[in-house]
Amino acid sequence: MFPKRQGIIVWLHSLKHSRHLRKFGNIHYISKRLKYVVLYCDMEQVDEMMKKLASLPFVKRVEPSYRPFLKLEFESKEEKEKDSSYPLGYSTD
Repeated sequence: MFPKRQGIIVWLHSLKHSRHLRKFGNIHYISKRLKYVVLYCDMEQVDEMMKKLASLPFVKRVEPSYRPFLKLEFESKEEKEKDSSYPLGYSTD
């Protein structure tokens, strides 16, 4: 089975050092305009990686991704809710 992964968003002062982050995990995306890097690592190592990344001099801020903890299965409305008539604001009496 595949290991559970979690994303880490690393905000940088300069993108010059973005290649240095390859040793911490798999780089998924680099934003040139906003100067951040999204990298993935194993869920067990996220806390350790965030501490290591935050201690680097070229890193502004480190944030975890909450995607693994979100419910991604959505429920649809029941048929009776869809068929209910909505009041139009006037009566036909």
